[in-house]
Amino acid sequence: MLSKVPEVTLWFWIIKILCTTVGESFADWINVGLGLGLTLTALIFSVVLVFVLGCQLRLDRYVSIVYWLAVVVLSVAGTLYTDILTDRQKIPLAVTTSVFAVALAAVFAVWFARERTLSIHSIVTVPRELFYWLAVLVTFALGTAVGDWTLQLTGWGRGISVLLPAGLIVTIIVGWRIGANAVLSFWLAYILTRPLGANLGDWFASASVDGGLDLGYQLTSMIFLVAILASVGYLTLSRADTIEATYHPDAATVASHPARETVMLGYYAAVAVATGVLLVWAAAKPHAPVGAASDEEASPASASDKLPAQASATFPAAEIAKFRVITQDTLAKEQAGDQAGAATRIKDLETAWDDDQATLQPMNSTAWSILDGQIDVVLKALRSSSPDTNAQTQALTRLLVDLR
Repeated sequence: MLSKVPEVTLWFWIIKILCTTVGESFADWINVGLGLGLTLTALIFSVVLVFVLGCQLRLDRYVSIVYWLAVVVLSVAGTLYTDILTDRQKIPLAVTTSVFAVALAAVFAVWFARERTLSIHSIVTVPRELFYWLAVLVTFALGTAVGDWTLQLTGWGRGISVLLPAGLIVTIIVGWRIGANAVLSFWLAYILTRPLGANLGDWFASASVDGGLDLGYQLTSMIFLVAILASVGYLTLSRADTIEATYHPDAATVASHPARETVMLGYYAAVAVATGVLLVWAAAKPHAPVGAASDEEASPASASDKLPAQASATFPAAEIAKFRVITQDTLAKEQAGDQAGAATRIKDLETAWDDDQATLQPMNSTAWSILDGQIDVVLKALRSSSPDTNAQTQALTRLLVDLR
């Protein structure tokens, strides 16, 4: 067969990052926005994945539209599998990261033991292609776990969290340019594009109260899908990423500069140590965990006790009654499993609260600030990229207590 994968050009990395961004935003849109839930969404995309990979495996050469469709579906599936382990099974991210890292190492070990190469330029047989796609799936799952664990440890905002994987990719490019092993550099960068793309997707889609650009997961998914289609369309016409020649097993595969590559292993190790030190330092700094309320917000009594009076006594009873009705409706939808309906209904509360700010805040600025903070907690819980039904119920119940 001719090569079944594209040439590694700038276009390859651009589309790969776009695909990982879609993987994050599209999975969240289907799961949360449409209210299908993690399990059903994962089942649907597992079936789609089998079909798309079947089409890819039947080809005898690289076809851009089929290849990149497989990458997009793998990105969504990998995200969902990790989310099921962390959100449904409550397995700590440290554990899932470790498990996926070991799984990826095992895939690479078996692949190399059988084929004696991990180069993507050698994907010209069915066994090698199967190893390749299995490795890609595990890198997506690992990248998702690593990205979420980093956010959990550091408490970094959506925009800031983009900088770490982007910076690490730059260090890999530098290492590769200096003389690091090309295959190792490729797979390290490939793994890091997953948290980079996922953080970009969250940054674009998340609400402003959560540090995002507030575009929503549906619009974010559409923007990046259109970008992928445009890029793949160009490559289909130009064939700029097609490897024309077949792979020759007798071609030289040994390192041309083994001594330099050994030195660069030390460089990558130093980068890994520096990254670990950075994460430990960030984790030690006081911060509220991403996707969870702060300690003050987590305690219903602490927030309510600070209210100078009952909200109904502080503000017009009719307005407070309006806010309570919306909150009760949202809680009912959330408890019925209607995540999409709850997210839509709570938007009414956000709008009504903002519309009344000019009237309510001058009446009692302290009480208004407390309630405003509680509403922000509710919005963050319902718009989280990794919904936690317990956190949502607690936030809504706490707000109802404050709106007494």
